[in-house]
Amino acid sequence: MSFNSLGLSLPLIKGIEKQYQTAYPIQQQAIPVILSGKDVLGIAQTGSGKTASFVLPVLDLLQNKIPSRNRYVKVLALVPTRELAVQVSEVFQQFSSGLPEKLKTLAVYGGVSINPQMMAMSGTDILVATPGRLLELIDNNAVFLSDVRILILDEADKMLNLGFEEEMNRVFKLLPKQRQTILFSATLGEAVNSIKENFLKDPVTIEIKKDEQSVELIKQLAYHVHPDKKGVLLRYLIKSRDMQQVLVFVSSKKRADNVVVKLNKNGIEAAAIHGDKSQGARMDALKKFKTGKLRVLVATDIAARGIDIQFLPFVINYELPRSPIDYVHRIGRTGRAESPGEAITLLYEEDHHHFGIIQKKMKKQVPIIDTNELDLKGY
Repeated sequence: MSFNSLGLSLPLIKGIEKQYQTAYPIQQQAIPVILSGKDVLGIAQTGSGKTASFVLPVLDLLQNKIPSRNRYVKVLALVPTRELAVQVSEVFQQFSSGLPEKLKTLAVYGGVSINPQMMAMSGTDILVATPGRLLELIDNNAVFLSDVRILILDEADKMLNLGFEEEMNRVFKLLPKQRQTILFSATLGEAVNSIKENFLKDPVTIEIKKDEQSVELIKQLAYHVHPDKKGVLLRYLIKSRDMQQVLVFVSSKKRADNVVVKLNKNGIEAAAIHGDKSQGARMDALKKFKTGKLRVLVATDIAARGIDIQFLPFVINYELPRSPIDYVHRIGRTGRAESPGEAITLLYEEDHHHFGIIQKKMKKQVPIIDTNELDLKGY
């Protein structure tokens, strides 16, 4: 479906055509509803095109600019991580650049000095924030929420999983009752449903399931390997197949750092992103990886939120995630935009039962290769 049929203005359509050929399912369903001013509950995975599905209509709604007081933002987008805050703000900036009504978007998050963010708040129309840093700015009278016309909760399930429920409730109390609320989540758990019941008014529910065709674009493969040989196997796969852009998932910050050290020692340029890394280091690693200047990015599940690369060819599960849903989220980083991708999982003996459960949930059998058949010497 073309964006021309969704009710967006011509200046936005011109900007969209440079980025998208056709509208994704979430965009087809969400954009007209948001333009109508209704509340929305969207259930959609990362990589489904959901960011543009709320950014585009929100920008259009703001073109009828109402004079506002300084530091009284019109749009507030709450997100769980620094990386996602930057990503969402970049999408707002990208699509607003060609609009006749100029709008200022600002991303704010913890882990960096608050003073520059306080100074930059002046003149901001759209604020993308993590809950904790937003409350710090409010406590310092750097921003006020009483004029918010549109509230966006992106990846609400992850915000709640990270323990932001108390902060979110504090924010809700500062918002005007007359507003439009847009809530996106990968899952609809009890806590997310509570937000829906208490803070959304007659929302239109939109659920986008990862269709079979897009799953089929992801080639899945697993290797049975002894834990002591995992590092060697990882290097073997990257070097023997000349992988130039690989996202590697691990279960802990310590493991991420250890894997990076071993890769760099063996001539494979790699960097890690996780909660203990400085904001500058994380953003620098992510930028290099997105632009192809970094071969391997090693990430924990939480830090990986905000990594959105349209043509990522390889994802490797160095360790299995705890839930089948997290597994699907991980491998869904590849096989996007109708481009094929490959997801590889490294398994040892104790992983097989859990991996069997994951395959059953996916309704897909994944071939498992025994590494005894491989010559890993020299890697």
